[in-house]
Amino acid sequence: MSLIISWLGHASFQLSGVYTVYIDPWKIDGEPHDGDFVLVSHTHDDHLSRPDIRSVLKEDGKVIACTDAVEEIGFGTGLIPGEVYQEKGFKVSAVPAFNREKAFHPRENNWLGFVIEMEKKKIYYAGDTDTIEESDILSGLDLALVPVGGTYTFDPQEAAEAVNRLRPQMAIPYHWGDIIGNRKDAVKFAKKSEVPIEVLSPMDYFTLD
Repeated sequence: MSLIISWLGHASFQLSGVYTVYIDPWKIDGEPHDGDFVLVSHTHDDHLSRPDIRSVLKEDGKVIACTDAVEEIGFGTGLIPGEVYQEKGFKVSAVPAFNREKAFHPRENNWLGFVIEMEKKKIYYAGDTDTIEESDILSGLDLALVPVGGTYTFDPQEAAEAVNRLRPQMAIPYHWGDIIGNRKDAVKFAKKSEVPIEVLSPMDYFTLD
């Protein structure tokens, strides 16, 4: 089965296959209530939005998040880097996401990126980060979702260097077009990348076969 990846704007994505998965839903139109799983990388307001989580989550849907996000939301499964959540046909591995030399995303907060495995695909969502700790879990990626807006995260050059090391089959830039960054950053990232890049507009989607 194909996996459909929709960029909902800024740092928000929807993955649709046998399950519907939202990552950091924010500024969601309507109340779809179709999310089997909602992943929350950290507690900044543009990533943890309780109204948006409520609007996308199914009645029996599950939240998987960093531990302080679970405390703020009031329910869910909390993970720290290195931990794994798994159900039939769905696996999430928590990986570190932090700034090495800036104070926006301290390593000690244990905020997250995610490696998501479903539909026999392996997708890396980097979270808000400007460093990547490479390990076996980040190998064999079908898709990498990478921030490019700079200031709080990778800038286009740093993001390109990261995907050039990781060598996913392809990558999609995010964290631009709202708050920080613009399409020029996404295009610059694409030009400097040695792997195929899909630059989406908000609400666009890409099918991963």
